[in-house]
Amino acid sequence: MIREYRNFNEIKELTSLIRAVWREYYAPIIGVEQVEYMLDKFQSVEAILRQIEENYRYYGLLREGRLAGYYAVQPQAEEIFLSKFYVAAAFRGQGLGKKTLQHLIDHYATPDKKTIWLTVNKKNGNSIAIYKKLGFVITESIITDVGDGFVMDDYRMERRL
Repeated sequence: MIREYRNFNEIKELTSLIRAVWREYYAPIIGVEQVEYMLDKFQSVEAILRQIEENYRYYGLLREGRLAGYYAVQPQAEEIFLSKFYVAAAFRGQGLGKKTLQHLIDHYATPDKKTIWLTVNKKNGNSIAIYKKLGFVITESIITDVGDGFVMDDYRMERRL
């Protein structure tokens, strides 16, 4: 089941999962210091509520009555930006990627939306492989300054609708 998260209490529940997944998954890739900085700047309750005001939508992925993952999307003029997509370790490999992509397409694909795009860390080989399996292709390399001396060294990946 997929559920939209909109208010303070719902987002607070979601941030517990976010912090656990990011710490487990990203610390080996970008380091603990950058993970904590990015969690505070981009994935705190306040930051997520600001993003929701900017037309982002956050969804929890529920499995066996538990929060198994989440994704965030921002519909744009001719594209759909898949801003976040994370699954807790205990639920990986259970088809949530395919189910999430279908939910995204069912709810956001329209004749004027031609592409779903995302960014993924270049060192995140597992996620890159999953996205390729879901039909995404690497279209460019992007380095983004996220502040405080940190950068994200990513690929932009796209999937045509």
